[in-house]
Amino acid sequence: MATLEKRTIKALVVDDEPLARCNLTVLLGRDPDIGSIVECESGVEATDEIRRSKPELVFLDVQMPECGGFDVLELLGSDLPPAIIFVTAYDEYALRAFEAGALDYLVKPFDDARFSRALNRAKDKLAHYLPLQAPPAQRLVVKSQGRVLFLNVADIDWIEAAGYYACLHVGGATHIIRRTLLELERDLGDDKFIRIHRSIVVNLDRIRGLELQNGGEYEVVLESKHRLRLSRRFRKRLRDRMGTMSGRKSVKP
Repeated sequence: MATLEKRTIKALVVDDEPLARCNLTVLLGRDPDIGSIVECESGVEATDEIRRSKPELVFLDVQMPECGGFDVLELLGSDLPPAIIFVTAYDEYALRAFEAGALDYLVKPFDDARFSRALNRAKDKLAHYLPLQAPPAQRLVVKSQGRVLFLNVADIDWIEAAGYYACLHVGGATHIIRRTLLELERDLGDDKFIRIHRSIVVNLDRIRGLELQNGGEYEVVLESKHRLRLSRRFRKRLRDRMGTMSGRKSVKP
């Protein structure tokens, strides 16, 4: 295992159960490489904390009321911490967790030895971690029916999740690519693209406005006049982002 030099790790523990948070905090506090530990009792609180303090290591509960661990990853988009360890009482989410980029998966109850192995994996990754991010992708390669297409990212209107695939909507055409929405979101970056629903990412330059529907929900209206559902949990972030785009678009509440 590689050793950390001249720096300590900022850790975040996210769990709606106080006893579970306390257990992880105690275990982390025993390690001299852990410099600070912050606790969050909800996914929404954790999302804000991660964006604010940029922790390097996050222990994340899978099942929490209203906003679980996978919801946190969706809300963060490309702002994910370098080391994420899922913690849960259920083992059926393990495959999904690793596909989402988790470093490890702790099933409660776990002993000290199992926790140490997970922490050592995180420390090893962070010892070699380079915070520099690759520039956003400019093109995507789509293989279909013996053809290879090179799609300019700027031409994509919106992207829709379809299981382990994603549908790229470009003008009147739809292209299917074997990539998860989370993977594409990371590659595209958050400068031009934003998630508006658990299964939808939109090109900011294609948004014409928001329209209030019956029941208090909003739809995102694209320049093509196509309408997409806006999830309530992503509404504030979208309005904040559109508000910083120097008046290129106006999004009314």
